Amino acid sequence: MEIFYVDRRMLGLWSVPAGFDAGSTLDYRSLPDGMPVLLDASMQPVEPASGWFRALAYDGKDAKTLRAYAYIVRRLITFLNGRGADLISATESDLVAYRRSRTELQDKPIDEVTWDREATVINALYGHLLDRRLVRRRPFRLTRRGSQREAANSLQTGKRREMKVRHMTVEQYLYFRDVGLGGQHPDGEVSQSFRGLVPHRGRAGLELALLTGMRLQEWSTVLLPELQQGQGPGEPVEFELQKCAKFGLRRDAYVPVAALEMVAHYLLLEREEFAATSAESLARRRADLFVVNEIDAEQRRLSGVLEGRRRSFVMSAMSPQLRRITVREAERGLEPLAVFIGRGGLMLGPSSWDRIRKDAWRRMLQYAAAPGVPVLPAQPWRFHDGRHTFALQLLRFLQQRRVQQEIDDNRARGLPTPAEHISIHPLLTVQRRLGHKRPASTYAYLRYLEDPRTYIDAAFAEWSEHDGATYAAIGLHALTADRKAAPDAPTR
Repeated sequence: MEIFYVDRRMLGLWSVPAGFDAGSTLDYRSLPDGMPVLLDASMQPVEPASGWFRALAYDGKDAKTLRAYAYIVRRLITFLNGRGADLISATESDLVAYRRSRTELQDKPIDEVTWDREATVINALYGHLLDRRLVRRRPFRLTRRGSQREAANSLQTGKRREMKVRHMTVEQYLYFRDVGLGGQHPDGEVSQSFRGLVPHRGRAGLELALLTGMRLQEWSTVLLPELQQGQGPGEPVEFELQKCAKFGLRRDAYVPVAALEMVAHYLLLEREEFAATSAESLARRRADLFVVNEIDAEQRRLSGVLEGRRRSFVMSAMSPQLRRITVREAERGLEPLAVFIGRGGLMLGPSSWDRIRKDAWRRMLQYAAAPGVPVLPAQPWRFHDGRHTFALQLLRFLQQRRVQQEIDDNRARGLPTPAEHISIHPLLTVQRRLGHKRPASTYAYLRYLEDPRTYIDAAFAEWSEHDGATYAAIGLHALTADRKAAPDAPTR
């Protein structure tokens, strides 16, 4: 059983029966590019799984999500077939056995978080089969868990998990940016061995993550015209996010001057070379690209030729896939419009950024014992940690500002109006800036505003200063004193 994906660009590479127009058939059936299809050994669609993928594609699921679902479903079907079952005939015993094979028996068992995601997909699949009356009931029990009695299924662990927030101190951020990504030594000297590894690109990406709060898919897919719409030199930029945002929720992204300056260094020192050397390669792929010849800055719209047709798109409505193939006509030939590009001229994808991040982490570990290096976490820093740091810094600042403003308002004319309260509410402001769908996601940051380790050290500072004793020595002394006071007391 293999997974194939609808891709109209590949139509010319496949032989089809005479008189059959595959492209017209795909258009007539409204099958979008990226939709997965499971095919058996005889190259026939595996149903009902392929039908579910089609339904998800009609519902607007993006290609990345569909790809993840396809791998989960293929694994499940392969396992069931090995037990002489399939999706329709599977029992709860079959699915519990599958869960055990994934979480306990395979060479690299998956963790509970990963399994719960798979269980959610399996539940959605059987919900589709139930709606289509292909099964009489789900082959597992639905349960009610938690204080809110939320619906769950017996395959899931039932454990509620909070968002994992990791934020950086200023020293940790600068070490990540300049040493890990920028190739410097901890003392600020430039490392000659780091030559040619694009230090400014990684630093600019992390700076955007920190100073804008954008997710990786949001800042890494930014187009040049979106960062060139400020009021003038030295002015910040604001543009709308939608298609690249999580859940497609619209919000405005604000890019301060400091982030723009870091991006400008990359554009001047590194990107220009990539764009120049990639012109010939892009020219050979012209038919597969969206070639822009008109940029409407006021309407924030790009117009050009895509797949032989004249097309026009509002930039906020352009998907990451479309942005990746967007180029413009320049004097030297075709030039990519994506800000962050690789040597081939196309936008860097998530896997490339992950490789850059891991290379930076290995470099940070290399100098971890050097004088003045900040404490590193147990797990590698992520670009997303820049977003968490942005949220906490903004929330802390707004809370302090709100307290002072309410004091001033009370002195002047009493309590603020409801509208004023909403406009200055720190959590609501941070929620809008981060694009959180639910306020609860933003509330999770409250518990990270202060580092409890600081308070622990302060609470026991006087103890540690007592006769130069350590915490362990004091504890040992207390234990010995207790035993002397009660020699006949039983040991535990």
